[in-house]
Amino acid sequence: MSKRIADQTEELVLPILEELSLELVDITFEKEGQNWFLRVYIDKENGVDIEECGQVSEKLSDKLDEVDPIQAAYFLEVSSPGVERPLKKEKDFQEHIGKTVYVKLYQPIDGEKEFSGELVDFTDGYVKISYRVKTKKKEVEVPFDKIAKAHLAVTFD
Repeated sequence: MSKRIADQTEELVLPILEELSLELVDITFEKEGQNWFLRVYIDKENGVDIEECGQVSEKLSDKLDEVDPIQAAYFLEVSSPGVERPLKKEKDFQEHIGKTVYVKLYQPIDGEKEFSGELVDFTDGYVKISYRVKTKKKEVEVPFDKIAKAHLAVTFD
């Protein structure tokens, strides 16, 4: 159900974002406690502000009211993805080479299912991450289709 709603919401929000020169980062439809939340994460090169989130929220709310794809009561939230921006698409990885990332896998590679380190490269469907184990620097190549979850990671040096 939530995948279908996310797909329908994406169809409705993409023209709005294009008109405002904004990018869609992610859409989630989740139940928290008794309430359902439809969350739309947007961004642009130098970040989005509250006015842009408000514009998208207002226009998307009108479209959702017209089409009415969600039967349950829900809260609509439109916001920035924040500093730990999710990495979902191949282009997300390509655009963030050199940044620190956290990647969780469906199946282990070299006995590990989670890696945190520098995103070194993305080529031919493989994500290359440089990470540290104690004092040793290692690299791992992860097939894009084996990634369960990934996001930018905040580091404190």
